[in-house]
Amino acid sequence: MALPEILKNRLSVPAVASPLFIISGPELVIAQCKAGVVGSFPSLNARGEGEFEKWLIQITEELDAYNQANPDKPAAPFAVNQIVHRSNNRLEEDLALCVKYEVPIVITSLGARVEVNEAIHSYGGIVLHDIINNTFARKAIEKGADGLIAVAAGAGGHAGTQSPLALIQEIRSWFDGPLLLSGSIATGDAILAAQAMGADLGYVGSAFIATKEARAEDDYKQCLVDCGAEEIVYSNLFTGVHGNYLKPSIEKAGLDPNNLPESDPSKMNFGSGGNTDSKAWKDIWGCGQGIGRVTEVQTAAELVARLSAEYDAAFQRLSGVYQQR
Repeated sequence: MALPEILKNRLSVPAVASPLFIISGPELVIAQCKAGVVGSFPSLNARGEGEFEKWLIQITEELDAYNQANPDKPAAPFAVNQIVHRSNNRLEEDLALCVKYEVPIVITSLGARVEVNEAIHSYGGIVLHDIINNTFARKAIEKGADGLIAVAAGAGGHAGTQSPLALIQEIRSWFDGPLLLSGSIATGDAILAAQAMGADLGYVGSAFIATKEARAEDDYKQCLVDCGAEEIVYSNLFTGVHGNYLKPSIEKAGLDPNNLPESDPSKMNFGSGGNTDSKAWKDIWGCGQGIGRVTEVQTAAELVARLSAEYDAAFQRLSGVYQQR
């Protein structure tokens, strides 16, 4: 296992904050990076004319200023998520801006494309591609991705169905590069468990929805605090791709979460600004199964501090168990 240089000695806990559609904005990304985890956002979150470039300037300038003031403890790098599915007609424009501002890490989703990877590599950036099975993992690496995000059962958003134990061990049988695990990672203990399985980093998503910097409705944040894993529904109705969603938001939209019809995957469309007319992004709240540990709305820095403390405590606990063998 090996981490890229950009991720070495820059993290307070070995984790990447996943890009949250609609919810991740510059405020959250900057707070995450300053706290010591990789902050990320989907480029499609920046919807207005020239908004994506404004976000890149804001994040770059604020993190550069922070690093100059804190040379001994610089912020973690940031990442931009690019949907590379052919229906995203903003991809070429957004990718050009990633190259212009030399975005350190690009997370690609819904397809692996050689030309996208080559563009990011042209200035020394790295590409992490999210996958839900071993077949997609091999294709991503063959097409030039630097690392993989294994999206296992229980992850928020467009989640897979495989056990993290099965998915990680299959990938590690042939791939020794950067590997992240997504799926119910909401504690420092879970991050350490991901590493024990063979991943390099945990991929934390839903827990960051319930942070003060997140661009989520207050009711959405409170729903995460109030609900647990049993309140999650797995469906492809809303986007054409299977994902995990909160039951209360489905019920609020007038649907029966226990009897949702199947969607036609060919209807998946991200267009010029995401699927903006769909209830999938406006009224239906995505969420992973790890929310049982979300007990309050706090700042991103407070969440990262908790994850770090839990990680250290879990490491010490397991070290003690090992010494007793």
